[in-house]
Amino acid sequence: MKLNQSLAQIISAPNFDNFSAVELRAAYITLHSDKQLAPSTARRFVYAELVKLVKKGWLRKTVSKKKEITTFIKTNSFNANEITYVHEEESNEVLPPSNTIQNSLQERLKKYKNELLMSYGESSEYKQLCNDFPELYELLQPQYNNAREQNARLLGKIKAVENLINDGKNKVV
Repeated sequence: MKLNQSLAQIISAPNFDNFSAVELRAAYITLHSDKQLAPSTARRFVYAELVKLVKKGWLRKTVSKKKEITTFIKTNSFNANEITYVHEEESNEVLPPSNTIQNSLQERLKKYKNELLMSYGESSEYKQLCNDFPELYELLQPQYNNAREQNARLLGKIKAVENLINDGKNKVV
C-alpha cells in the first residue's frame, strides 16, 4: 500500500494505536517538512489516508457510545512491511549535507520527533485507560499529566531546533 512517509512513520509506531484523526493530524503536522501547511489541508489529507487504511482492513474505525468520539485501531491485518513510502519533497534542507552542524541538528530533530510520537502514544493510552477504567482515574491521571507535560517539553525542543535550522537559511550555521 502506498502511504505518505510521515504518516507511515506515525502509524507504524508500535505505541501509536487507538487514535483519533485529530491526533494523527497533529502528529503529521509536527513531522511535515512544510511548516506552512494549513491544518485544514492536513485534515483532508489525513482523513483520505485513514479511509484508505480502513478500506484495506488495516485500521478499524470505532465510535464511543458515551462521547461519540471516533478512533482508529490497528487490526491484525496491519503490516508495516507492506507500506510503500511516498516521499515528500525535501524543500527545507538549507545547508549542504556535508555540514556537520546541520546534520547534527537534523538528527536531533528526528530524535525529538520520534520521542514525541512515543510520548504522545503514552498520553493517549493513559487517556483511553481512564475512559475504559474510570475507577483507576486517580491512579492514572498523574501519569497522564506527566506524559502531557513531556509532550509540551518535546514540542518546545522541536520548535527551538526548527527555528535554528530555519535561521540557517540566511546564515551558515
